[in-house]
Amino acid sequence: MKDKTRNSVEYRVWGRYALFSDSLVRMGGERSSYLVPTYQALKSITEQIYWKPSILWLVDSVRILNPIQTESKSIRPISYDGQPNTLSIYTYLVNPCYEVRAHFIANPYRTEPDLIADGQNENKHHNIARRMVARGGRRDIFLGTRECQAYVEPCVYGEGAGYYDDRGEIDLGVMFHSFAYPDETGREELGVRLWHARMNHGEIVFPAPQDCPPEMYRRIRPMKPKAFGGKYGNFSGLQEDALADELCGPFPEGGEADG
Repeated sequence: MKDKTRNSVEYRVWGRYALFSDSLVRMGGERSSYLVPTYQALKSITEQIYWKPSILWLVDSVRILNPIQTESKSIRPISYDGQPNTLSIYTYLVNPCYEVRAHFIANPYRTEPDLIADGQNENKHHNIARRMVARGGRRDIFLGTRECQAYVEPCVYGEGAGYYDDRGEIDLGVMFHSFAYPDETGREELGVRLWHARMNHGEIVFPAPQDCPPEMYRRIRPMKPKAFGGKYGNFSGLQEDALADELCGPFPEGGEADG
């Protein structure tokens, strides 16, 4: 099991269904889930719990607690081309439950004055992130797709019993890892990363984005980073933090960021 990293949060996330879309089987509008969550899906869940553009979340590992089971459903997705919507088959994971460990670093590609004013104070962000985990997240939590509502609570990573704890190594093959967004890479392009996933005794340890195999990186299209700040009217970080302090109490002043 990977050692805990500075600025870490640990949480359990679960729900009735999950759908971590495998892009290879989405032809014709039908969807089928990967058997385990992707790095990008867990990163998105962590950002739903607490997100700021001035920090960058990195997912360290996940434990698969429940047996991997699937269920197919007949779905009539919304048709946007004016044609009658047709029946599709979606394959979901049933009763998923995961323990997740993630940590954050300061985002080196976010240097806008408003974001610096918001602060890259790791002690502040770590305390707020842990409070948001304890309160089930700042925004709605879902597993892969919006219809798969999920719930979050704090946990001690590794304490819960997992179905695959004594099952050895399971090769999951080549999987989608994450998107490479320009505000996280410094390159004005959108890319996609793949990797060869393995589950060892119920745990998947993820490589950091920069450690994914370069031969499995694909450029998708040119893309500029989204601008945040007061003049754009799309960032209210200081107000959100003030509201968090009002609801949950202020974070301890002067302490060291632990974890």
